[in-house]
Amino acid sequence: MHHGSEPRRPADTPKAPAKVPPALAVSSFTPAEGPCGGGTTVTLSGTGFTSVTQVYVGDARALSCTVDSDTRITAVVPPGTGSVSLTVAAPGGSACAPHLYSYTPRPSVRTVTPARGSTTGGDTVTLTGSGFTGTTEVRLDGGPVAFTVVSDTVLTAVAQPGPAGVTQVTVAAPNGTSEPAAYERVPPPHI
Repeated sequence: MHHGSEPRRPADTPKAPAKVPPALAVSSFTPAEGPCGGGTTVTLSGTGFTSVTQVYVGDARALSCTVDSDTRITAVVPPGTGSVSLTVAAPGGSACAPHLYSYTPRPSVRTVTPARGSTTGGDTVTLTGSGFTGTTEVRLDGGPVAFTVVSDTVLTAVAQPGPAGVTQVTVAAPNGTSEPAAYERVPPPHI
């Protein structure tokens, strides 16, 4: 006979299963690349993020890490080079993303051909170098000029009129701006 306020439960009634937190896993992240100077905000998707304390980009700590939810983290990428893993770390372990994050170098101008053009402008100038895919702007003497990306290593630009003398050409892309290269304007010949 049972004397108490609790009802009896048959011996074969199962207990409610304990809640098991989802396993820590990174399924994806975006964007997959950014400039070598860092500063890109990356959004990671996955599971088990509630206890994440840090995100690593390669061997470096992310500049900041915000756990938005159990399935989403935003982190700011530190400066770096090459292609590296993204890892989330929690007290119970860590998990790596299924693909690598790539640091993309800023454009680099090696040659300007021809190296001289007229002060009247209109000359087509060919730039060779690297990182030209995604170019957003070409500047000559501080001003934007019309340009065409031929390949990742070649682009053409049309020089605008300007004063005689040596000026600078730069190429800008989402991952940075090239170091300046020299271009000289000369007065047209007198006839």
